[in-house]
Amino acid sequence: MKAVTNGKFILPDDRGNFFIRTGETLTFGEKILELSAETDAEEIIDAQGNFVAPGFINIHIHGCAGADVMDATPAALEKICSFLPRTGVTGFLPTTMTMPLEEIHRALKNIRDAKTSGAKILGANVEGPFISAKFAGAQDKKNIRRADLSLLSEYLDVIKIITAAPEEFDFAFIDACRAENIIVSVGHSAADYETALAAIERGANHVTHLFNAQTGLHHRKPGIVGAALDSHAAVELIADNVHVHPAAQRIVWKVKPREEIILITDSLRACGLGDCESELGGQKVFVRNGVAKLADGTIAASVAPMNAVVRNFYQNTGASLPEVIELVTKNPARELGVYDSTGSLEVGKAADIVIFDADFSIQRAFVNGK
Repeated sequence: MKAVTNGKFILPDDRGNFFIRTGETLTFGEKILELSAETDAEEIIDAQGNFVAPGFINIHIHGCAGADVMDATPAALEKICSFLPRTGVTGFLPTTMTMPLEEIHRALKNIRDAKTSGAKILGANVEGPFISAKFAGAQDKKNIRRADLSLLSEYLDVIKIITAAPEEFDFAFIDACRAENIIVSVGHSAADYETALAAIERGANHVTHLFNAQTGLHHRKPGIVGAALDSHAAVELIADNVHVHPAAQRIVWKVKPREEIILITDSLRACGLGDCESELGGQKVFVRNGVAKLADGTIAASVAPMNAVVRNFYQNTGASLPEVIELVTKNPARELGVYDSTGSLEVGKAADIVIFDADFSIQRAFVNGK
């Protein structure tokens, strides 16, 4: 049994809104056992006045530390799981790419069969191949297919989110996914406002990396961004200050209720490696000064770690720290249906805990108390 003391604890109040409280001691084993003034735990961890928060949840990540989900090997997932707690992440959705179907199947099987240490795998995020060639972004167009859930039928138990372009499928696809408790996310799409909003109202109530690889906001053509801001869809934001300008982050914060915003990294294998030549979905990627691009100059996935994304959004928006922490803990946990077991520091929940300082540098992280 362990206990964390002398910290600024980010906790839910009686209404579930996060706030900061000091003077507590958090006692835990695999689960959180007690929040009290005293403890009889064998191991006392002094937080030294730093912040103590629920572990971060990253629902959209392709890779880091030289490994990628599409490597489809136990070693690759182990490397990702081992690295992520250094960035504050204790749970995540390994995210696939638009690649040949058999390779996607191998990656999904690898995710399902994974027996890893470190950050917990909470399921899979399937980004493609059901997307638009007009907004493929860093995805390989030659592998795009029309949305058909039967193509993934063997892996419905592990899939939590599927990105699809609503102008490219019959809306019955949304119904089929919802019947399997799979979130349909609008993304990599050329849909207009009307089509996107209709898909959201049908049940595709999530938007993949808002602003990126989709129709933008124009006063006569509001596009997917307009539909996202004008609805109750949950939106992902890559707050690395490359994919989304700080001003755009502020606008989203002002327009959307905070429970509808989820911060992600969308990071690739080069995350954590500095400037280098890397790879994403079978395509070469070049990382320079914290920006990853394909050979043709297209911005690829991010190289930002989650603690940097949290810091950026906090600095850019004027949101309070507890509010920002909700965007990487409570919000993704609620959407995935796991908030009863993780996502906040409450008695009975998993001891997924992160300690970080005022610069958002991670001091300690615990996954199921380890």
